[in-house]
Amino acid sequence: MKLQTPIAILAIGLLFASCNNEDATNGEASTEPVITTQEISYKTDTVTMNGFLAYDSAREEKRPAVLVVHEWWGQTDYPRERARQLAELGYVAFAVDMYGNGKTVDNPEDAGAMSGPFYENGEMSMSRFNAALEKLKTLEQVDTSKIAAIGYCFGGSMVLMAANSGVDLDGVVSFHGILPTGPFDKEKLKADVLICHGAADPFVPQDQVDAFRKAMDSIGAKYTFKAYPDAVHAFSNPQATAIGEKFNLPIKYNAAADSASWKEMREFFGRIF
Repeated sequence: MKLQTPIAILAIGLLFASCNNEDATNGEASTEPVITTQEISYKTDTVTMNGFLAYDSAREEKRPAVLVVHEWWGQTDYPRERARQLAELGYVAFAVDMYGNGKTVDNPEDAGAMSGPFYENGEMSMSRFNAALEKLKTLEQVDTSKIAAIGYCFGGSMVLMAANSGVDLDGVVSFHGILPTGPFDKEKLKADVLICHGAADPFVPQDQVDAFRKAMDSIGAKYTFKAYPDAVHAFSNPQATAIGEKFNLPIKYNAAADSASWKEMREFFGRIF
């Protein structure tokens, strides 16, 4: 086997670094990112929400922004880590606090009780979502003409609800979210949509998938549907397997689906921004 020379190894390393420092720069290499995070409070009605901001402070120009909506556990470390990863790609990322006051839960019973009202009361859900969006727009780093939202499980449902409600977004990405089955409003649903779905997700059976796609097709919605073989619910969360075993839930991390869906998201953002 032929060994690489030190010069060749250095060249490969520089090439790898340049390829991993693009995305929000439209393919132009940038300086090494300096990820800065900040806790930001914002309000709607009488509720205070605790958002989590992440961005590259080595850059001075305004750039596209992404809202990150959490799973039904609340704004745990997981959506915050995703916000940091988005910041590394060059985006301004804002992890939303849908429950308010930074509330999180650690068991399925409390999670169901916390998330249930948001599925039932779309007005409340969108009030919380829009409060985060408006706060994001006030940040000096943000190009307010280029904003998207991503969500996981519960959060996936929330970003799809936002798109269907006519919230002004360039696009939304749902990772293993519960899929609405319509009706959808052609006049309101203007955002591009990417669905990253576990093909073996017992919480979202095939008849629900079919109903969702039929409803989207009926209005000519712009959407991409990706299904990952053998992936079940919560496939993108590395903690899902342990949580599933602890509570006897059919959820499990799937590294292949996680990697593929993140790649799909990056390509999606490259198209819409």
